[in-house]
Amino acid sequence: MAKAKIPTEKVNLISEKVRILKKKTTKFTTKAIIANKMTPLEKMEKLKSGVYNSDLEKLKARTGLPYEKLSKALAVTKTTLLNKKRGTQKFNASLSESIIGLEDIYLYGYEVFEDQVKFKQWMFTPNRALGGKSPYDIIDNQFGREEVKNLIGRIDYGVYS
Repeated sequence: MAKAKIPTEKVNLISEKVRILKKKTTKFTTKAIIANKMTPLEKMEKLKSGVYNSDLEKLKARTGLPYEKLSKALAVTKTTLLNKKRGTQKFNASLSESIIGLEDIYLYGYEVFEDQVKFKQWMFTPNRALGGKSPYDIIDNQFGREEVKNLIGRIDYGVYS
């Protein structure tokens, strides 16, 4: 009897869910945030449907970053963020992708560190693996966000970073 081949995406999704369930988090807020983590397909759909000011406000609340720091992390002016706040317009695709990417980093960091305060401190602490820069200093572009996410992954798997 031939075994049914399970698509790689399903295996990865199941593995991720099992890994999350195995982690023993003690803080309710961390559990609630992890529950809001989107799959890659959900992120793509969100990007297509558009990111609105309400999404930015959720990110601002989750990260605790003021508009000045959010604008630097998203590589836009504070005015750009505040102008969208007044209306119901969607952010452009590039900024929307940055918002989703930044949220992804924070959700992953909260999951791995199991302590929001420690993760937020880590984001602003210079790191040897990043050439002496803090993770916050390099998240203003896709490559920096990828590097920070990879670094969090190494921490998650116990690789010295």
